[in-house]
Amino acid sequence: MIRVVLPFHLRTLARVDGEVVLGVGDARVTQTAILDALEARYPMLCGTIRDHATRRRRPLVRFYACSKDVTHDDPDALLPEAVADGQSPFLIVGAIAGG
Repeated sequence: MIRVVLPFHLRTLARVDGEVVLGVGDARVTQTAILDALEARYPMLCGTIRDHATRRRRPLVRFYACSKDVTHDDPDALLPEAVADGQSPFLIVGAIAGG
């Protein structure tokens, strides 16, 4: 099982408290697999993390795995084993912009 930590506003939208625990089936544990499983379970999140049409990450969203920023890694690259076996959560973070 994969542990996912969502920012507060997405937890509110999905009506969940704390971490989300997901299974990705037989799929490889990648950013794409996690986001597909997350959007399948919580359809109200579709379009909030990734663009509806392109399926690319929204500009002000960041991903972390094992305390490492994996935002710009290939979305189909394998994530660390600690994320795959649930020891470490996959974090989705909303970046802050402004001046």
